[in-house]
Amino acid sequence: MRAGRKYLSVFLPLLFSIRIFAQHPQPSLTCKVGSITVKGNKKTKTYIVLRELSFHPGDSLALSDLVQGFRTAHDRLINTHLFNEVVIYLKGFHGYTADVEIDVKERWYIFPLPYFKPVDRNFTAWAQKNYSLGRVNYGGKFTHYNFTGRNDNLTAWLITGYTRQFELYYNQPYADNTLKHGFGFGVNFAGLKEVDALTVNNTQGFINSDTLSYAGRYLSRQLSFSARYFYRPRLKVRHTVNFNLVSTSIDSAVSVLNPHYFNNGRLSVVYPELTYTFNFTDVDYVSYPLDGIIFETSLTRRGINPNMNLWQLSTRLTRSWPLARKWWFGIQNINILKLPLSQPFYNQGLIGYGDLYLRGLDRYVVDGTAGAVLKNTLYRQLVDFDIPLARGTAHDHIPFRIYATAFSDYGYAYNQDFKGNSLVNRMLYTAGFGIDIVTFYDLSFKFDYSFNQLGQNGLFLHIRNDF
Repeated sequence: MRAGRKYLSVFLPLLFSIRIFAQHPQPSLTCKVGSITVKGNKKTKTYIVLRELSFHPGDSLALSDLVQGFRTAHDRLINTHLFNEVVIYLKGFHGYTADVEIDVKERWYIFPLPYFKPVDRNFTAWAQKNYSLGRVNYGGKFTHYNFTGRNDNLTAWLITGYTRQFELYYNQPYADNTLKHGFGFGVNFAGLKEVDALTVNNTQGFINSDTLSYAGRYLSRQLSFSARYFYRPRLKVRHTVNFNLVSTSIDSAVSVLNPHYFNNGRLSVVYPELTYTFNFTDVDYVSYPLDGIIFETSLTRRGINPNMNLWQLSTRLTRSWPLARKWWFGIQNINILKLPLSQPFYNQGLIGYGDLYLRGLDRYVVDGTAGAVLKNTLYRQLVDFDIPLARGTAHDHIPFRIYATAFSDYGYAYNQDFKGNSLVNRMLYTAGFGIDIVTFYDLSFKFDYSFNQLGQNGLFLHIRNDF
């Protein structure tokens, strides 16, 4: 929704309210919050909506603070991923008491969808394999967001094709009456016909069961059980403790190719993993932040004996600022340290995996046990428009925001064990420009034309969907 339209229902009643206050002058122009009514939440519990507010019935606030409270409450409610639209406004005044109304449009919460996804890290890596359909996973994915109306999620995946995978997860972040404590649990099984066994020329070196005449044989199997605890004492802060029990094994063919895949040349290992994560979030839109800050740090202990022995500390800072009308600047800094610095290949993945990448080095991976990435991006909004969809419903339009971007990225990965690749233990830098398309359900398409220090350039696509 466009910013002007989004706050129209906020400021018109406030202007009328100021006129009322003008008839009864107050030095600080304060008001008392009366009733707070929530409408449109057919599935979501009302107290889950009220949980995101910084103001409550009975609070006495300056009118300017109430306006700011409306803005931040809107952003927090959007960032729950429960609603397509949120409008907060003053419903009316009774003397100096202001009644508030919150109108929401809920998203779809049930997604029984077919699953079709390449097994490679990104579209660029899949393109290097000629978009082979043999490198695709397919199956069914069932996700029920907001399962009981408390922003809890139930996910069940059954995947076959190149990989055989089963996942079942449930997260309930608000399990008690105070809405501060939650829990989660899950189970995952994956059987892989192809294993990233080593890194050669800064690219993943795969070993494939079909090329080894092991047709249908899995070269890696992994089974894990997880349990989680959530604690959210304040609106912007969340603590998470995650425990995993993992059993993973590889075929002897993998060990022949890379004897250091696991410690001590082992073919299997069973280990516990405990992770504590602290998250501070204060941004306008968590899936595409243009104003605000996100800080996250985590400490992981993986294993309890020499077969698996890893401490990992990571930090992630995302900070964005508005510069002028339709202009923003953002940075993202990620740091990772793994101890001891000498680790088996299994624990070496660093730059190029997941969302830890440099734009312009999409084709490559850089392994290591310590590293950092700094991304700098300048944004310019080009257009903001809606496409009509199902009128009279919560999905009566599809919003589109399109941005032009210019960026420069820097990174470094330290590796004391696997030094045969040219991108380790050296400064990395890239630059470029692009177009970002942001639409509903937190979906964004990033088209980047980038340059790297190797003298290469190209067009790359990244798709992100946090929901």
